[in-house]
Amino acid sequence: MFDSLADRLQSVFKKIRGHGRLDEKNIQEGLREVRLALLEADVNFKVVKDFVDRVKDRAMGQDVLASLTPGQQVVKIVHEEMIQLLGGTHLGLQLQGRPPVLIMLVGLQGSGKTTTAAKLALHLRRMKRQPYLVPADVYRPAAIDQLHKLASQLDVPAFASATGMNPVDICLQAKAEAEKNGYDALLLDTAGRLAIDTVLMDELAAIKAACSPREILFVADAMTGQDAVNVAAAFDKVLDLTGIVLTKMEGDARGGAALSIKSVTGKPIKFVGMGEKVGDLEAFHPDRVASRILGMGDILSLIEKAQGSIDQKEAEALEKKFKKAEFNLEDFRVQMRRLRKLGSLEGMLKLIPGMGDLRKQLGDVQVPEKEMGRMEAIINSMTPAERQNPKLMNAGRKLRVAKGSGMQVQDVNQLLRSFEQMQKMMKKMITTGPGALKAPAAPGLPAMMPRGKKKDRRKKKRR
Repeated sequence: MFDSLADRLQSVFKKIRGHGRLDEKNIQEGLREVRLALLEADVNFKVVKDFVDRVKDRAMGQDVLASLTPGQQVVKIVHEEMIQLLGGTHLGLQLQGRPPVLIMLVGLQGSGKTTTAAKLALHLRRMKRQPYLVPADVYRPAAIDQLHKLASQLDVPAFASATGMNPVDICLQAKAEAEKNGYDALLLDTAGRLAIDTVLMDELAAIKAACSPREILFVADAMTGQDAVNVAAAFDKVLDLTGIVLTKMEGDARGGAALSIKSVTGKPIKFVGMGEKVGDLEAFHPDRVASRILGMGDILSLIEKAQGSIDQKEAEALEKKFKKAEFNLEDFRVQMRRLRKLGSLEGMLKLIPGMGDLRKQLGDVQVPEKEMGRMEAIINSMTPAERQNPKLMNAGRKLRVAKGSGMQVQDVNQLLRSFEQMQKMMKKMITTGPGALKAPAAPGLPAMMPRGKKKDRRKKKRR
């Protein structure tokens, strides 16, 4: 989402850092570029003015101008002010108090409330909570069925509401049901409209008065930009929101909503939706997002992603196989699937400091995740015995596997050669004693890249 803004700001800071000494003129020119970049990103103009004024006041101080590295000092100031603009510190869900804790989701129709309710249920379950989903939208066709379907996918209980019921009664009955069955967190998926109207706001106010929810989260579509900010402010006047959830953050919106909504409403962004899957929900950390925007990476988020996708027992069993040189194609497939859970290579490079330029340089180079898909298709077409012992692969078996995977025999040969090379490399890596090497976290990556390069060589020869 912040790609274009990040590119603009990073180019501005390169110019600022390029000046040996800074003066008022240099700083004003740089901040003019920052102002234009933020306005083009659809950030509220009042928010932009206040932000630039604060940075200017701090950057014009004698401590900065007399510093040996004034350019870096200015970038540091922008980073700190960006963190404050985004909310300052991360604020999670407030779950204290007597259970069940009620979390009410509000917002316009199409913002993603129902999917967000399921995502939050998964988040709560990972926190060792027992969530209970409550479909309270009796107006939108199939809204109740959608939430029940998501609940069954997650194996999370959901209240049996019906379209003829009153939304306030649904929430009160669900609360009683939760107390009876020991569910400690209720997620109320309320109705939305295409625009704000009196009937909708009265209904939401009635649910709030009857149920006293601990959290009232406004779910906003980040793609709508400043419209999302204005609607959030209107909901806040009636309901006194406790936080914001921004959905569709993986899209190509300019990021204005994320950068404006805290300043305009005074309410923190608590979560962001990064995809359509129920696991695509991330806690919002202002410091990490600011670092991403300014090209400083986000190692903590990358580590959390890795920890969430790796099973410790599975990793230990795999390590033993590495040490005994027993790694086979079945294990290789497991490792590829684990890598794919972490997301795209491009997404991971964004989180690593200093890797933004490398991501641009990759350009049209064939990305590993596509190559992994081909390799997995080939391995899937093999029998369990062939995966365990690749030496069984004779000409007839290779032809069968190639046809089954929709590949060519040379693709099968390339996979087997790459795997054999990797096995030899791992045998060399294995040592004894205290310095013994651990199993590589992502074996196989070196073998995924040559395919695109070979194609380039063929093209050159034809020319």
